[in-house]
Amino acid sequence: MRRTLLASGASLFLLGFLIPEAKLIPVDAATPNDWNKDSFWYEPWGTSGVHKGIDIFANKGTSVIAPVDMLVLYTGESSKGGKIIVGLGPKWRIHYFAHLDQISANLAFAMLSGSKLGTVGDTGNATGKQAHLHYSILSLVPLPWRIDNSTQGYKKAIYINPIEYFEAQ
Repeated sequence: MRRTLLASGASLFLLGFLIPEAKLIPVDAATPNDWNKDSFWYEPWGTSGVHKGIDIFANKGTSVIAPVDMLVLYTGESSKGGKIIVGLGPKWRIHYFAHLDQISANLAFAMLSGSKLGTVGDTGNATGKQAHLHYSILSLVPLPWRIDNSTQGYKKAIYINPIEYFEAQ
């Protein structure tokens, strides 16, 4: 019984790495010109110390789309992120979307790449700033070779640079 459970768990874990990633930019019609190429791990960055994602600038109300096929794990609000969505994608990666103006009423547990998740906004600590989507990617499987001596550099074992992620298509 234990061996069967262990084998099933290992198979499921490995299956997560075999699911292909579409890697779409999660803001409709956005290009690399819509974010600052130096914004990932920029410091100082408010109370979090460093910026662990990128801000993709767009007009308020622009569609935010699923960059990969994903399972929606959480939708709600937080003081910093405002309206947020958290999803699990291939390779056991968490995709975090913050400062949304609206979360789609058609949001389902499973979303296909390119499906509308919501719209770009300025909620949370982005209130009064230019509308944008804060987008972060976290790996549930630590990547220790990415650790460096930068501020909070040990956290690079789990945070993936979205700019490099999109470039590796």
